[in-house]
Amino acid sequence: MVDSIWSIGLMTGTVLDGNIDVAMLKTDGEKVQEFGPAVLARYQPEVIELIRESFDAAQLWQFQGPEPAVFLQAERALTEAQCLAVRELVEQSGLSMNEIGVVGFHGQTVLHRRPGTEQAGKTRQLGDGQLMADLLGVPVAYDFRSADVAAGGQGAPLAPIYHSALLRRIKQGPDTAVLNLGGVANITWWDGNDSLVAFDTGPANAPLNDFINSHGLGDMDKDGVLASRGVVDEEKLFQLLQHPYLNEAYPKSLDRFDFSAAMAAGCTVENGAALLTAFTAAAVDKALDKLPTRPGQLLVCGGGRHNPVLMSQLAERASITVVQADEIGLRGDMIEAECFAYLAVRTLRGLPISFPTTTGVQMPMAGGQSVFPAVS
Repeated sequence: MVDSIWSIGLMTGTVLDGNIDVAMLKTDGEKVQEFGPAVLARYQPEVIELIRESFDAAQLWQFQGPEPAVFLQAERALTEAQCLAVRELVEQSGLSMNEIGVVGFHGQTVLHRRPGTEQAGKTRQLGDGQLMADLLGVPVAYDFRSADVAAGGQGAPLAPIYHSALLRRIKQGPDTAVLNLGGVANITWWDGNDSLVAFDTGPANAPLNDFINSHGLGDMDKDGVLASRGVVDEEKLFQLLQHPYLNEAYPKSLDRFDFSAAMAAGCTVENGAALLTAFTAAAVDKALDKLPTRPGQLLVCGGGRHNPVLMSQLAERASITVVQADEIGLRGDMIEAECFAYLAVRTLRGLPISFPTTTGVQMPMAGGQSVFPAVS
């Protein structure tokens, strides 16, 4: 029997809202023994700007030639910022750093290319695991996606094994799927035994946020106010739903920019927000039909669940019961951070984190790199 340890998970999503999700979990990498404290930390404005510059540079780079110089700057800045967030959480918890067994450091995805028939998949997350280990003085697991991609997998999504642990904990089976609404939306279905299916369903918050931002109206459609005033162009929505990705079989994954705000080109702000919101929901509906059995309930986590228009569109367009993770005692804003705390322990133990029906690798495989503080 393996003892459970305290692990801290870190996540900053591709939606780039400036938040650092930090969550503590006590686990052996199989069962969740205890949920520890969690906090939503913030990057300083100059760090956010470096990350935005990295996104822009990545779109030009596209894995061709030397990496953009800004990557190195952003990598150090975000690593240091996330170390500070970890220290603050540990201090608030009343624990000390020597009581933390490992930190799961996802880093910041700046470019993700899924494998195709004529090209290999590639992925790049910014984050210096060794620097974090040295600064914090604890083991760090990081770079969770690269090994999977190198083995022919999609590299995403990685949360399914943690989602299944949560479903087991709350005694839910195949009639409940977990939907995460971040920059991209991904879904997890578990049969209650050994079968686990997951994939990216389509966009979530990223195109909508970019659309709102392009009109100088902030970083998001807060509370769905703009979408609630708009009218969905159903003919345009139908055309968008013909996108080849939505009809592909899983496993499959997306980059943040595979679906863009350009889908709403020519629309008023209100109608564009309504269209992009409806598209996210309708894409989920199409995804549900691809699961081994269509569930009757969606357990929703991630930032998109705070948008009441999106939640109501999900219920309406997918004809499904929609439940916020928080309603059943889970932390809807922290599930991804918790996930990387969980995956960090699995990485230390050499347990698999990706599977043929989640990322498309040929067999279940361990991933992530473990690094330890340099001995002074």
